[in-house]
Amino acid sequence: MFDTGSTGFMLIATSLVMLMTPGLAFFYGGLVGRKNVLAIMIQSFVSLGWTTVIWFTFGYSLCFSGGEGGIIGNLNMAFLAGTDLNSIYTGNNKIPLYVFCLYQMMFAIITPALITGAFANRVRFPAYMVFLTLWLVFVYFPLVHMVWGGGLLAQWGVLDFAGGIVVHASAGMAALAS
Repeated sequence: MFDTGSTGFMLIATSLVMLMTPGLAFFYGGLVGRKNVLAIMIQSFVSLGWTTVIWFTFGYSLCFSGGEGGIIGNLNMAFLAGTDLNSIYTGNNKIPLYVFCLYQMMFAIITPALITGAFANRVRFPAYMVFLTLWLVFVYFPLVHMVWGGGLLAQWGVLDFAGGIVVHASAGMAALAS
C-alpha cells in the first residue's frame, strides 16, 4: 500500500523541480545577447524533451538497477521492464516507483541544462544534442548510480541528500571544463 502523504509530497516536489528548467531557460536568456536568447532557451527546453526519452529508454535502468562493480547499473529495467502501476519504491517511504522515477528524471533534466550557461553563444544545436546524450550516459548516469543508486560511493558511505555531488558538482565541473 502506498503512503498517500509521501506520494503527494513527491508529486509536488517533482512539479517544482520541473519548473526549474523553464526558469533556468529564462534566466540564461536574460544573460546572453539578443541574438542568442532563443538558442540558449531552446537548449534548456530540448533537455526537457530529449532527456525524458533517454531516461525512460535506458537511463533509469543504468542509474537504479544492479551493476558490476558499483560504477553503473545494467539494462534489466530498460523501458521500465518488470514494473507496473503497483510497483513500490523500496526506499524509506512507500511511494510508487513511477513517482520516484519521475522525480529522479527531473534532476536528470535540470543538471545538463545548468551546464548550458557555460557555453552560451559558443555551441551549435547538433553539437549540443551530442553533448547532452554523451554527458548523460558517461557522467550523470554513472554518478547517480554510484551515489543514489547504491553503487560504489554509497558503499563507501557517501551521502548526497540535496544533489550537491550528483547535480551541482557534476554540472559545475562540466561547465568549468567547457
